[in-house]
Amino acid sequence: MKLWIAFWNILVKDIRTYYLKPPNISWGLIFPLAWTGMFFIKSGSGFEGITALLPGVVAISILFGTTSMLAVTVTFEKKNRSFERLLLAPIPFELLMLAKTSGAILFGVANASVPVVMAAFLADLSRVSWGVLVPAVVMIAVASTFLGLFIAVAVSEVFEAQTFSNFLRFPMIFLCGLFFPVGKLPIFLRPLSYALPLTYGADALHGATHGRHALPLVLDFWILGGFCVALFAVSLWNIRRKWIL
Repeated sequence: MKLWIAFWNILVKDIRTYYLKPPNISWGLIFPLAWTGMFFIKSGSGFEGITALLPGVVAISILFGTTSMLAVTVTFEKKNRSFERLLLAPIPFELLMLAKTSGAILFGVANASVPVVMAAFLADLSRVSWGVLVPAVVMIAVASTFLGLFIAVAVSEVFEAQTFSNFLRFPMIFLCGLFFPVGKLPIFLRPLSYALPLTYGADALHGATHGRHALPLVLDFWILGGFCVALFAVSLWNIRRKWIL
């Protein structure tokens, strides 16, 4: 029970300190609203147009929200040595890092809800498979958060983390099948696409919204889960190697 109280206190502290600040709230709302409005207006009205673009704007909102927040919270606390005080807490290191990343996961899920709510006003989403969409959103948020953690651990300054994040995020948008199928990419780029976690999250979102997915949904979730575990494990290893030892 004491471990979960510590977990909860760390999560609440991060939410109050970072996520509920006006710039972050505005970023979390304006960014997905801008992306969603731009793409939905371009697509026109109707179920087909909206659902074709919904996976893309949902995934982009999650990806940018989670990675941006981890670049601030983890890198800033390490630079100001407040992260070292957390290491003295009587809580396992793995649970500590889960507490530090849970806020970004929740932030990503909240970002994803913005385009979904907007789409609900513009089209009939009754044919959307919510039993697939909701787990896909959560899994993408987890994978994107751990990717942000991996980036934040690899650098020492916030601006370096943001630069490194953009170096990965923008190519990922065009390589992971969000707006056009991976099968239409040049053949030499396809192996790179299948090495990106967002490729499998985007495939699951496509399957949930309009039923056109390239891989079995079970395989998408298993591979995405594998990426989550691998990114978290590598990040913990880097923290122990660079920041603790």
